[in-house]
Amino acid sequence: MKKLKLSSFQVILLGFLGLILAGALLLMLPISSQKGVWTPFLEALFTSTSASCVTGLVVHDTGTYWSLFGQMIILLLIQIGGLGIITALTAFSLGAHRHITLNQRKLLVDSVSAPYLGGIVRFIKMIFKITFGIEAIFACVLAFQFIPEFGLLKGIWFSIFHSISAFCNAGFDLLGTANHLYPSLTSYVGNPLVSLSITFLIILGGLSFMTYEDFHIHHFHFKKYRLQTKVILVTTFFLLFIPTLYFFLSQFQNLPIKERLLASIFQAVTPRTAGFNTVDFTTLSENSLLIISILMVIGGAPGSTAGGMKVTTFAIMLISSLAIFRQKDRCEAFGRTIPNTIVKNAATIFMLYISACIISALIIAQLENIPIIQTIFETASAIGTVGLTVGITPTLGIASRCILIFLMFMGRIGGVTLMISVFPNVNKNRGKLVEEHIVVG
Repeated sequence: MKKLKLSSFQVILLGFLGLILAGALLLMLPISSQKGVWTPFLEALFTSTSASCVTGLVVHDTGTYWSLFGQMIILLLIQIGGLGIITALTAFSLGAHRHITLNQRKLLVDSVSAPYLGGIVRFIKMIFKITFGIEAIFACVLAFQFIPEFGLLKGIWFSIFHSISAFCNAGFDLLGTANHLYPSLTSYVGNPLVSLSITFLIILGGLSFMTYEDFHIHHFHFKKYRLQTKVILVTTFFLLFIPTLYFFLSQFQNLPIKERLLASIFQAVTPRTAGFNTVDFTTLSENSLLIISILMVIGGAPGSTAGGMKVTTFAIMLISSLAIFRQKDRCEAFGRTIPNTIVKNAATIFMLYISACIISALIIAQLENIPIIQTIFETASAIGTVGLTVGITPTLGIASRCILIFLMFMGRIGGVTLMISVFPNVNKNRGKLVEEHIVVG
């Protein structure tokens, strides 16, 4: 009997599916809910998918519906989902002092988007040191707010939970009450300690771990960084600065200057697949919702805890467009040429994410009779693994929830990874066809 051989992309896909299913089964148990009741499978599956894919969209308020056990399961799913299932399994192997085989090393390269095989185990150890170090530091910072507010044990738990949720760009919060469900961080809009801590956690989690390695080796010598790091840092800066300026000038006019500035910064940062919010999104204009939707689809950096189509994809699309406008044959950035294969991949990913977002939004709008701007916001939030919402997710029907589940899964593992896993041998043996030109533009 022929042995089934799985590609690294199929292993990653099946790994996430297994994690999601295991999480759903655990969340179904009565011990996982505060009322001690069985949670319907689809609701548990939605929550498990959202946590594993570090999204943050929920059908139940995390702080009031789930018990401490349920919240711990959700946090574990967030941590594993943020690091990647293969990375997490490798950590267990290293902890058990097991040898990491060559095939496992190759799998790790694809899992964390590393450009090389050599030193991959050392790189994985660096990822864990950075992740747990940053989460621990900011958990201590948040404790200065949450312990006085909620007491010692609850304050420590809240600090740990929100630090991990923010760094993993998950957006789950425990701040809901029976009288105020799904609040996120709206009560801390003018609180610099909480607002800025979560902001920095989101940004740090959304940067590539390769960026951290560049900084570790070259420190502040920007010119010595690899091209990917330069593109990530520059694109990230503009994707944070321009929306912040827009929100400050056009939104939150009723807030004092300090709160207005904090709110503007936070709302510009959180669409980087984080899912927290310090203002009620139902009060924002349609222009703002559209801008946030675009930012959510773009997402964070490859090889980070963030989802979305990635800032590098967006940057390459801009660079490619500028090259065409300037009648250049090659895409160039920072004194380097970007290969045409990378440009083609970026265009494919761009079209895949935009098409999936819009088509899904149209279907949900038709099924639920909801304005298209709201469904676009929700589908962008799902495929970007963000978790921001205008409040319609808990009211959606079964079909619409299944669409969001698929989008969250696709957004976390990557659209191309999903397609290659499902259709691994398409056109593998097909010969080259005759070229023929088509007029475009």
